Amino acid sequence: MPLTMAGIGETNTISRIGGNEETRRFLANLGFVAGAEVVVLSKIGGNVIVNIKDSRVAVNEDMARHIMI
Repeated sequence: MPLTMAGIGETNTISRIGGNEETRRFLANLGFVAGAEVVVLSKIGGNVIVNIKDSRVAVNEDMARHIMI
């Protein structure tokens, strides 16, 4: 399921990253890689703020749809 469906406070493991090569590279640079643990801290209008690799990262709804957990 996409990251947009994750509940707030849940710890999830990323299974794969979709999208084109540029999108996958951008997300990988932020730490979104298969096997990484991610915790959704908040959701505002489809945009999500997550904790990944001891950093807080905000991703918009479109990017979050490419991250499968």
